[in-house]
Amino acid sequence: MAKQPMLKFTNVERDMPEKRAPNLRKEDFNEIYAEYAEAKAKEQSSRCSQCGVPYCQTHCPLHNNIPDWLRMTAEGRLQEAYELSQATNTFPEICGRICPQDRLCEGNCVIETSGHGTVTIGSVEKYITDTAWENGWVKPIVASHERTESVGIIGAGPGGLAAADFLRRAGVQVTVYDRYDRAGGLMTYGIPGFKLEKDVVMRRNKQLEEGGVTFKLNCAVGEDISFADIRAAHDAVIIATGVYKSRDLAAPGVGAQGVVRAIDFLTVSNKKSFGDDVPQFTDGSLNASGKRVVVIGGGDTAMDCVRTSIRQGATSVKCLYRRDRANMPGSQREVANAEEEGVVFEWLSAPKGFTGEPVNGVMVQKMRLGQPDATGRQAPELIEGSDYIEEADLVIMALGFEAEDLPTLWDCPDLPVNRWGTVRADYITGRTEAEGVYAVGDIVRGASLVVWAIKDGRDCAEAIVKQFNSASAIAAE
Repeated sequence: MAKQPMLKFTNVERDMPEKRAPNLRKEDFNEIYAEYAEAKAKEQSSRCSQCGVPYCQTHCPLHNNIPDWLRMTAEGRLQEAYELSQATNTFPEICGRICPQDRLCEGNCVIETSGHGTVTIGSVEKYITDTAWENGWVKPIVASHERTESVGIIGAGPGGLAAADFLRRAGVQVTVYDRYDRAGGLMTYGIPGFKLEKDVVMRRNKQLEEGGVTFKLNCAVGEDISFADIRAAHDAVIIATGVYKSRDLAAPGVGAQGVVRAIDFLTVSNKKSFGDDVPQFTDGSLNASGKRVVVIGGGDTAMDCVRTSIRQGATSVKCLYRRDRANMPGSQREVANAEEEGVVFEWLSAPKGFTGEPVNGVMVQKMRLGQPDATGRQAPELIEGSDYIEEADLVIMALGFEAEDLPTLWDCPDLPVNRWGTVRADYITGRTEAEGVYAVGDIVRGASLVVWAIKDGRDCAEAIVKQFNSASAIAAE
């Protein structure tokens, strides 16, 4: 009888891939976690309890078949594990790196709740797909048959690229329009290389291009091409722009030199990592080197900013967040990594304003947590007389993102948006009230996760193909 390869969580401890020492990793923008060796990947996969009701799968937005590909990995069936993983996820090696597994699959692992430590699902997912690329198991995109219908996709982020991949495999002609000079959206210019090395994203971009996707980059809709022209050129249009408008803080001194937006800071840093000539980095305006840096915010973007500042050579880096550690929205894993690298967190602290021109300090007011608000979170309350000045040469605002005013920017008043400016669309199909127009990802949900954008892109593309098939069947009658 074959030896049971699974259920080893009682005698095999959880073991993450080796993490580079903080003093070494903060000197560069390379990923901080090493790759599993094959034996270690098998070992950690074998800890899965193979639940009858796998909460890891139900709490994954893509409903990845996690227990099945963990078992395949434990049994050494890596190519099968990759093919199963790829069946539900367009970019598994990206999700394995940047998904907040502690809040999704791993955070709902049954053996975690029983005190044995969660299965390292994200690290195994990364290992499976990286191995697939190394061994040539990742095949070029080949259309089942070429179709005459075409789809224009506005935005080359995860939602748009996931839709493009699905549509091309179905034979649909696809053109992706994006304002930046490289595809990938926030995966390229928002997320730092120490979380997602850029060759991982560029490899997928190349696969899409070689598979027949046409990219029109450096193309801003409403400036270089009109939304009306895109609609006229295609049978359907998918809006996948994401949300790039930074939330503002109404406070004295907010316009001072040295008070900058997180998206600008991260984009410049990533462009520099590509080797681009970036004047804002060279002149120091978006460069943390030699500066006292204060980052305002508690989400993953704030964590990206503090850890980037450390790598750029800031003399000190502090993060202000108005709630406590337990109530912050960012990944606890990222907070721990930042602390290891020298970031200081000032919990229950909120900005009141800024001093100096250029900026030389943040006026901080201390908070306490009061009664829960409408969402159930405890609302922060001001502690009178607790104000102080936090010295700073560079202040980075990471307060979240909002939708741009697309109906005005694109001169399309019929585009349905809600009071937050996000596009009103069906959450399954992405269909909007505007004829032939769909929308996916953050421009529908508001600022969210890459994995949700991938799900939306795939679901929308599937709905569009069904619509095309239905129209073809009616025309043939």
